[in-house]
Amino acid sequence: MRDISPKPPDGPRIGIIGTGFMGRVHARAARLAGATIAGVAGSRPEKARQAGLGPAKVFSSADELIESGEIDLVHICTPNHLHAPLALKALSAGLAVICEKPLAMDAATATLMAGRAAEAGLVATVPFVYRFHAMVREARQRIARGDVGRVSLIQGSYLQDWLLRPDDDNWRVDPELGGPSRTFADIGSHWCDLAEFVTADRIVSVCAQTAVVQPARANTSAVVTEDVATVQFRTASGAIGALVTSQVSPGRKNRLLLEISGTEASLAFDQEQPELLWLGHRTGSRALMRDPEILSEAALPYSPLPAGHAQGYHDCFDAFVADTYAALRGERREGLPVFEDGARAAAICEAVLASARTGRWTEC
Repeated sequence: MRDISPKPPDGPRIGIIGTGFMGRVHARAARLAGATIAGVAGSRPEKARQAGLGPAKVFSSADELIESGEIDLVHICTPNHLHAPLALKALSAGLAVICEKPLAMDAATATLMAGRAAEAGLVATVPFVYRFHAMVREARQRIARGDVGRVSLIQGSYLQDWLLRPDDDNWRVDPELGGPSRTFADIGSHWCDLAEFVTADRIVSVCAQTAVVQPARANTSAVVTEDVATVQFRTASGAIGALVTSQVSPGRKNRLLLEISGTEASLAFDQEQPELLWLGHRTGSRALMRDPEILSEAALPYSPLPAGHAQGYHDCFDAFVADTYAALRGERREGLPVFEDGARAAAICEAVLASARTGRWTEC
């Protein structure tokens, strides 16, 4: 069982760019993984000083942090429009990178970023952290060993309500800052990555609809990025599927649901109930509780606590960061999401927008 207790700061020297909610999540995970937070940069130096990320050096700009020679790996936690330029600058400086998704505002740039990281031989990862739930790894292992039979249907949703009202607003609503897609790029990308990861099958074509529910918001006169998106899809193996994403579904806070049906059994994972994996059979169904005593070898490294001691989002993020730092040391960690996975998500997102615009099935 992997030890995830706090470690002394003998890991990489990291820099954090972006000091909002995600910057704080990254900083916590970095400290737990034994990194030294050597530098912080925010939109303004005073914001970086007030962020409470520890006694790190505050740089006057992201460029100064990247070029300082005092950083081994940079965490990019900024608004979306800055992801690509900062990540490419960091890679050019020889730094490893953890970059929030979406990697870029378009699929071509995300593919370029993945290529640059591969050419440089640098560790470059993206936080598709739901992969790190123990019960997700259990589902993946059960599908790989044939427990569900041939996968025929993949379906689910990712629903939130934090942008429900007209006076709810955020920089993500602005396409200049967030990109041409909002809901799908922000949360649909997580669902698609998880579906492909669990099934080891690729989405190859999509038919999508998008809608703006709140046409004007407090600081945005005319909203053009989608509040909801629905997607039908086909996979390379011949399975079909459907996905509903929304940031305006009352009462749904962060409800990612993935259900996979096969010719022998079904599996379902609900991110808001992450200790459980639903197992369905023709003769009955049951909920499997996370318990290191009965989990597969693939799930055990991500189940460090005894059964009944709930694990959640922070645990997943901590495991993702720890696995990234392990890769920096030259270790191989199964299922680590890299820039290639981020580029894959960008390609699916672009196909969804194209399909919604044309009303046609679109390859991705």
